[in-house]
Amino acid sequence: MINAGIVGLGWWGKTLVESVQGKSADIRFVAGASRTVTPQLQEFAEAQDLALRGSFEELINDRKLDAVVLATPHSMHVPQVLAAARRGKHVFCEKPFALSKAEAAKAVRAVQKAGVALGLGYNRRLHPAMVDLRNRIRSGKLGTILHVEGTMAFPNALYLEPHQWRANPAEAPCGGLTPMGVHFVDAIIDLCGEVDEVYCRSMRRALRIDADDTTSVLFHLRSGMSAYLSTMTATAGCFRLQVYGTEGWIRLDGVTHIAGASSEERRTRLFGACTFQPVKGPAQTWQAEAVDTSRAALEAFARAAAGGPPYPISAEEMVHGAAVTEAIIKSAAAGRAKKVV
Repeated sequence: MINAGIVGLGWWGKTLVESVQGKSADIRFVAGASRTVTPQLQEFAEAQDLALRGSFEELINDRKLDAVVLATPHSMHVPQVLAAARRGKHVFCEKPFALSKAEAAKAVRAVQKAGVALGLGYNRRLHPAMVDLRNRIRSGKLGTILHVEGTMAFPNALYLEPHQWRANPAEAPCGGLTPMGVHFVDAIIDLCGEVDEVYCRSMRRALRIDADDTTSVLFHLRSGMSAYLSTMTATAGCFRLQVYGTEGWIRLDGVTHIAGASSEERRTRLFGACTFQPVKGPAQTWQAEAVDTSRAALEAFARAAAGGPPYPISAEEMVHGAAVTEAIIKSAAAGRAKKVV
């Protein structure tokens, strides 16, 4: 059992605490820090047996903590990873890890030098439906993979206020890319390998805040296949991942993390109906398991921190994911395709 602290106790930070507290044999949260401490947060901390610290610095200086979990804005991730690593803390970072390859590589070097574990919050990768899809691809059951398509949408941006950090294009460029689309970026890296080139168009159609709500990305992978991602932040929630191969296609449907939904729904109902349509024969359909992917990710991190199996996302994949994200943002700004370097 490792003792962890968490910095950032907004709706998602609270969800992470709820995923493991009193349930996991691998990790427990004993302390937390937040920029704003409200009576509601104090009540939450008391209910979860969580000691509130005055700052991130106070948290990482606590010698009783083995690890720190970062549920903070993207721009804070790399400096916080560096600071935690210098104090010998294992680090679990919410996604996206960083918005540039150079920053991600700097953070990876720091944790490797410190000899601590690094986890990244692409929790969907650990769901059994994704594990099954990965196995079908790698075993050749789908034949030669031609194309992958993803759609991720939620209505959350309709309710953002201008002062909130997710309403700031510098913190959340390309609309739904950083809160949602990076899950798809991680998925195609995991399932199909590295990305060679991207082309992104991102626009605002309906939001009253200065942020995009409709973003589309085309990918060309180094293996030669293609992929497409659509994200929208001003419509009803949905998630779809579909892989097309010469032996048929498989589609995973589900939902995104919708603010206001119950913690249980956000943690366990990300995947729903699954369909496999072979080239010949009838379609096969089934329902995905209700699995707490946030708990799965935190426990995989805890086991790595305790000297067990490495975290299932490699450092190389973390850095490449940041490089792809960087290229997407640059492509949207330039209005043309960008190589992933």
